[in-house]
Amino acid sequence: MENLSEIGTIAHFYSKIEVSVIDLTAPLKVGDTIVIKGSTTDLEQIVDSMQVEHKDIEAAESGQSVGLKVKGIVREGDKVYKKM
Repeated sequence: MENLSEIGTIAHFYSKIEVSVIDLTAPLKVGDTIVIKGSTTDLEQIVDSMQVEHKDIEAAESGQSVGLKVKGIVREGDKVYKKM
C-alpha cells in the first residue's frame, strides 16, 4: 500500500470542462501526484496546473480552494490524497 496523505475534498466538478474544485486541508503544488477516491471514483494523476480565481498558481496552502483539471469523472465529497 502506498503512503497517501489526505489533503482535501472535492467541492465541485464541472463535467463539461473536466475541472474540479478542491477544498484543501494541506498544501499542494504543481508536480505533486494526487489520488482521488470515492464510492465510484479511483483515479491518480500528476498536478500539471492549478488555478485560484482563474489565475495559474504553482502552490496552494491549506484552507484554499483550487481549480484543477482532472483526467476523469469525480464527485463532490470525494477525498483527495497526495502520494508521499
